[in-house]
Amino acid sequence: MTETIISPSIDPAAALESVAAALPVRSTVVSLTGKRVGKLDVDPVNGFAAIGGGNLAPLVANAQVTRMIAEIDRTNRQFLSAGYPIAVFLDTHEPGKPEYPYPPHCEAGTGEENLVEELSWLDGTPGVTLMRKDCINGVVGTTDLTTGQNRLFDWIAANGIETLVVDGICTDICVLQAVQALLSARNHGMTGPLREVVVYEPGCSTYDLPLATARSLGLPDTAAHPQAVAHHIGLYLMQASGAIIADGLVFGGA
Repeated sequence: MTETIISPSIDPAAALESVAAALPVRSTVVSLTGKRVGKLDVDPVNGFAAIGGGNLAPLVANAQVTRMIAEIDRTNRQFLSAGYPIAVFLDTHEPGKPEYPYPPHCEAGTGEENLVEELSWLDGTPGVTLMRKDCINGVVGTTDLTTGQNRLFDWIAANGIETLVVDGICTDICVLQAVQALLSARNHGMTGPLREVVVYEPGCSTYDLPLATARSLGLPDTAAHPQAVAHHIGLYLMQASGAIIADGLVFGGA
């Protein structure tokens, strides 16, 4: 069997315009007033979001990643001030155990698996629960293989969360898989009180690997990952799965 890769040269902005026209994302401002709310931050760790933080981290400052960190920081302070609980996934891998197709990343003991400096204040803060996971899908990664208990589901139930706001990195990988798994688990009756999943777009980001860069690194064309397009597709797929895409959050009393 032979494969044919079709990869005509196209400007990233033009590509995003075409994709957005074919796969529209509709975002809205979501009011949290009067709701039983919680927040899930997906993997805002050094290995993904700190400049030079690891094989999968940005090599130079990236506007989308910078915005994500700032928005997670800002909204987390608002959530805690309102009395809303926060859970944080921390991608943490056993050294030497690969996660195909990605290079080694976020291995325990390297520091890559820890919160970026701007969010390090979350560690030990009342109302914040850190959850280490060892795979892309955080719902799978927070499941105890011995007992079958799921730490995220237990946290949702213990806090009576009906609306879960999700953000983090990468929009189209770990955030996407967590959101889709949560929606399926909700429909299967596994998430207790959870009713809706809201993806906070300004608090999400993904990585940038243009086709030309992938080729220059000797990677296959299929490794190309234009940031804006991938981010949009991640949002579209979460929306198509039943998530609400929010471009703003309105806070009221807890």
